[in-house]
Amino acid sequence: MPSSLIIHSVTEFRRHYRKLRAGDLVLGALPWRAGEEAKLLDLADRGVSFFPAALAQMLACSKVAQAEVLGEFMAPGTFVGYGLPDLARQLAAFHDQGVGQVVAKKDRAHLGLGVSLWPGLEALCSLGGLQELPYPLVVQPFLAGRDLRLVVVGEYAEAYERLNPGSFRKNLFQGGSSRPVAVYPELLEFGRRVMARGKFSYAILDLLVADSGEFFLSEISLKGGLTGARLSQAEFRERVKQMEEDCRRQWESS
Repeated sequence: MPSSLIIHSVTEFRRHYRKLRAGDLVLGALPWRAGEEAKLLDLADRGVSFFPAALAQMLACSKVAQAEVLGEFMAPGTFVGYGLPDLARQLAAFHDQGVGQVVAKKDRAHLGLGVSLWPGLEALCSLGGLQELPYPLVVQPFLAGRDLRLVVVGEYAEAYERLNPGSFRKNLFQGGSSRPVAVYPELLEFGRRVMARGKFSYAILDLLVADSGEFFLSEISLKGGLTGARLSQAEFRERVKQMEEDCRRQWESS
């Protein structure tokens, strides 16, 4: 019987994809191209192991996938618009609930560049009636509140607040600033619940804390900017590498 394979790179993955089988391991978060998520589903069904989990890697690639799978943790009313009819179907509900401004997020865009703010869903629908929008779109009621980034890798956790008085976008790339905040139990518990649902072994989470103190997920990823963190990118990668090494040793001994 052939020995089991450990896949470490996306090049190896594409070379061996068709012959991977139960007992093989894909180790590390790989840079999937749009459409390749189907391969993760296929291999998970075949019994191939992944670290991070296949579901986490699929979610990390797509804001749309996150809204569909992790929507219970997001702002109430969050939905995915795959076309203009999806936007139009939500008009009555948003009106009845008194939803004002809405945020639209383009799938797979980064650094806040695919995020736009609209005076209401009607305005977004009206534009969609005149020209093709970059569907699919994640659409959410705009909620004011504090923007926190939570970093969780192994037993290490830290958080910092992102601020930008000149824009609703809090990304540091968009001119924002940051300040550290304490990782209090409720914050960490919420982050770990999101991670457990998405099968994230480690994560960088962007969270909104409403004026009521309630937490909402904005986005989750397996990598991202850490400009405002005490943990450097090199230290983050080293901690992830150690988790991968622990996974490899456990896999080889099983």
